[in-house]
Amino acid sequence: MEPDVFDPNCGSREVLGLIADKWSALILYALRGGTLRHAELHRAIGGISQKMLTQTLRSLEADGLVRRVALPVVPPHVEYSLTTLGQSLSPLLTELCRWAETNLTEVRAARAGGTLGL
Repeated sequence: MEPDVFDPNCGSREVLGLIADKWSALILYALRGGTLRHAELHRAIGGISQKMLTQTLRSLEADGLVRRVALPVVPPHVEYSLTTLGQSLSPLLTELCRWAETNLTEVRAARAGGTLGL
């Protein structure tokens, strides 16, 4: 049987959930340009708490999308980058984030009851 995201029993729904989460998408999008440290990611992604960033990075690492490298230096130095699987999402996330930025005005107008976009 082929994967089908409309089937409630299909594991593809779980995979879709990996990128459907706001914080996951933003972390993956931030890492598209290369390796970043935890503090750099935190600065890049406005509004994310340290706890949420850490939890999301752990999940993305467990799912094979993010690589975590702890360098043997003092103080500890940890770097995050996209795996090959994570990199395969970059073009899609770039388009999705650009769409969000481009259509922000229309979405806000629709929420306000405006007619922009008709």
